[in-house]
Amino acid sequence: MAGVAVSTTINGDAVEYLCQPDETLLEVLRDRLGLTGAKEGCGTGDCGACSVIVDGRLVCSCLVLGAEAEGRKVETIEGMAHGDQLHPLQQKFLEHAALQCGICTPGFLIAAKDLLAKNPSPTEEEIRFGLAGNLCRCTGYDKIVRAVQDAAEVMKGA
Repeated sequence: MAGVAVSTTINGDAVEYLCQPDETLLEVLRDRLGLTGAKEGCGTGDCGACSVIVDGRLVCSCLVLGAEAEGRKVETIEGMAHGDQLHPLQQKFLEHAALQCGICTPGFLIAAKDLLAKNPSPTEEEIRFGLAGNLCRCTGYDKIVRAVQDAAEVMKGA
C-alpha cells in the first residue's frame, strides 16, 4: 500500500509524517511519532482512553484516520503541561488521587480540558456528562469529578 503524506500541527509544532491509508491517528501518534500518552483501551471509541482534541473538537483517536489530520491542529496529553509546570487539571488529578493504573487518565484529562474550554464553570452534572465518554475501571468517578471542579476554580482565578 502506498503511504499518505500528512502535514499537521501537533501540540503547537508543525509535524509531517507518512502513514498507511488505514492507519488510525492513535497508531500514528503512538507508533510513528512516539506520543504514547493516548492509550488504546477498546479500539471502538467506547472508552475515551485515546481522546485527543482535533481542531477544537474532542475525538477518539482510534476512530480517526491518521491521514485525516492533514492541515489540522491536534492536541494530545503531551501538550498539556508547559515544561515542568503541570496544567491545573494534571495538578488537581494528583492532589485528589483521581487516578490509579493510569490507562484512562490521559483521556480524562483531555476531555476535562475540552470541557473547561467550552464551559469554565460547569456544575457537577455537567462535568459528569462531559466526561461520560471516558471509562475508568479502577477509581470511582467522584475523585475525578472533584479534581475537575477544583481545577475549574483555579483556572478561573488564573
